[in-house]
Order: sequence, then C-alpha cells, then structure tokens
Amino acid sequence: MNGPQTTTLANGLRIVSEDSPHLETSAVGIWVDTGARNEAAEVNGISHVLEHMAFKGTTSRSARRIAEEIEAVGGHLNAYTSREQTAYYARILKNDVALAVDLLADILQRSVFDAEELAREQQVIIQEIGQTNDTPDDLVFDHFQETAFPDQAVGRSILGTPERVAGFRRDDLQRYLARQYRAPHMVLSAAGRVDHAALVALASRAFGALPAGELDTPQAARYAGGDRREDRDLEQIHLVAGFNGVRYDDPDYYTAQVFSTVLGGGMSSRLFQEVREKRGLCYAIYSFSSSFVDGGIFGIYAGTGGDKLAELMPAMVGELGGLSGPIPEEEIDRARAQLKAGLLMALESSSARCEQFARQTLIFGRVLSTREIVERIDAVDARALSRFAERLLAGGSPTLTALGPVAPLEAYDVFTARFGR
Repeated sequence: MNGPQTTTLANGLRIVSEDSPHLETSAVGIWVDTGARNEAAEVNGISHVLEHMAFKGTTSRSARRIAEEIEAVGGHLNAYTSREQTAYYARILKNDVALAVDLLADILQRSVFDAEELAREQQVIIQEIGQTNDTPDDLVFDHFQETAFPDQAVGRSILGTPERVAGFRRDDLQRYLARQYRAPHMVLSAAGRVDHAALVALASRAFGALPAGELDTPQAARYAGGDRREDRDLEQIHLVAGFNGVRYDDPDYYTAQVFSTVLGGGMSSRLFQEVREKRGLCYAIYSFSSSFVDGGIFGIYAGTGGDKLAELMPAMVGELGGLSGPIPEEEIDRARAQLKAGLLMALESSSARCEQFARQTLIFGRVLSTREIVERIDAVDARALSRFAERLLAGGSPTLTALGPVAPLEAYDVFTARFGR
C-alpha cells in the first residue's frame, strides 16, 4: 500500500484511490460538494430527495434492475446527504469495480425521475421526516442547528418539510442536478483492492461528459445563538447547549476535537464522570464539535428528568468552564489516545478510507496523511485547551434548545448569566 493517488480529468473531476493488495474487496463512490446548505429556502430538502431518486431508475435500468445487478455480485449500493455533501457509494468484490463505476455513472447522469416513482418516494421521505419528529433525541439537534444559524440554509433541516418535499416535480430535480453536479466539485474515490490507472480509465469513459463550471458560493454561515424550547409529553427532557465553533481549516480544529474528548468524549470524560457517574443526573451526556467549510458549532447533549435540571445545568456549565483552568496532562494524553485510536481503527476499513479521501479532497483540495493528522492531535497541549475554552465562552450568545417537559428548565437569561453574560 503506497498511499493514495490523485488524477484530475479534463472536465475537473478528481479521482483518488489507494490500492491495498491484501484485500479481496473494494469501496468506490462519488462525493458531490453540495448538500442542504446549497438549497434556497423554497427547495429545502431537494438534495435529499435527489439522492433517494437516484436509485429509482435510469434510461437503461429500472429501480429493480439496479438493485439486482449490485446484489447479484454480493455488493452493496447506498447514499447519504449531509449539510455540505452528497455521497453515492458501493462496496463490492475486487473484480466488480467496473460494475460499481458503471452503476454510479448511470444513476448520477441518466436518472429518469419517473413521476410515479417520485410520488412514491416523496411519501417515503415524508415518513422519514415523521420518524425524526417522533425521535426527540434526533429532533433536538435540528432545533439546535436552526437556533444557532437562524434563517440560513446551513441551519435548515437536511430532510426539509413534508410540504416542501411533496411539492417537488421532475423539472425541479433536473434543474438542481444540472446546476449543482459539476465535475470540478465531485470526487470519485476508491479504496481496498483497486488499480488506480484502471479506475481512471473507467472514470474517463463513465464521467467524461460531466459538465465543468463553478457552483454558486453558498450563503456564509453566521452564528447567532439563542433559545428554543418545545414542550412535549415525554419522560425525559432532551437538551443541547452550545457555542460558535470552528471551521475545518481553523488552527483550533484539532484543539476543538481534543477539548470535546476531554469534556464529554467517553466514559472517562469530565461530563460523564461528574454528571452521570458521581451525581446520577442523566443516562446520556456527551459533547461534540461539528465543523463546516466556513464555520462550526460546539455543543453538549444531555437527556434527563425534569427534577434533575436544577442540579444538571450548573454542573454542566461548571465542567465546561473548568477547562479554562489547569488541565492535568494525563487527561490530555487520554483524549489524544482516544482520537488517534479512533482514527487508526476507522482507517482499517476500506469504506472509511474511501470516504475520508473524498471528503478531504473536497474540503482541503488534497488527502491529509495519517502522520499529519496525528502530529496535529499531538500538538494540542494544556495551554491550547485553556485558550480554546476562553474562545468558546467569548464567542457570542450561547445556544440552548430543549424538547420534552421543559417547564422546570431555567430561563435563557439565567442560563447565559452562568457564563457571565
């Protein structure tokens, strides 16, 4: 295994792959630099609808034939939509890379968007939206994102609303596809047992007709913060509290990852030990740092009973504020080890390597070496973590969202006052 290779076609499509001669399988996929934050308000959810419809028939294959062809070789074909990217990918045996590339090219360039198929899939997606609305520990994160970034595409739901989804027509999908799926903003990535030269030849034939051209720059992410709470008849209250975060290329990106791990990244973290193990205030509590190309969000999730809120809120805030002071080296070492182990374990999967190559190429224009990432994690020290804590607390109004029996939850001004606001 000699590391990933990258080739760019004449139309701007980048092909990145890494060969692992000892493997019998391959992972291959197309990542597109477009997602929910590229959508205007009136078409919110269209990226996700388009992802679903890619599997519903092309000019040469029915939806059933697509499924049968990939499963006839024991393969797996799937897709996902995020706020900034859409991905279509396959896992196959090493001799079936050509079939996977052909299927991906077909569904991305020759989907017919049949009206009957669209109507059926719209109902499926509306059911998916309903399932999310019935899952409070998922829905509270949508509320959190929207409250942190109000009236912006980056703050809207990836799934859209039932009304928006039901209103899409074939022409809407075709226009969005033609505008957003441009070769310079797409990456064909592969890992496992794959020959790069052969992959480039396949891609040249399959994707050479993809249009070039630039995309419109999405609206810049503008963090605002604020308060949103929704009263529901639930056993627990689900809450997410957080602050303005960091973009992918921010010098503090890896500091944020280590910080989040120390604060709430595992069973040895400060939040877990203090809030759950010592005080028994909740079953689930953790922190997270999510980044975008031009911003980010840092937060803490907790699910608890209303009678525990009076003790939970100051404990949670206290653990966050405590990281602005001295931090024992063993805590930092433990957090670094968790992050590095997670990185290295994930990279034993060809599917994870394939995704990492594509995402890094879209975000940074290149694949970051494992050594570079490990060095950046190791460079995070106690001083950097203390400085990052201060940066978080000074980064504008906090965001607080809650779902469930919210009556016992303290007022937003009481919450912000805990941070000296």
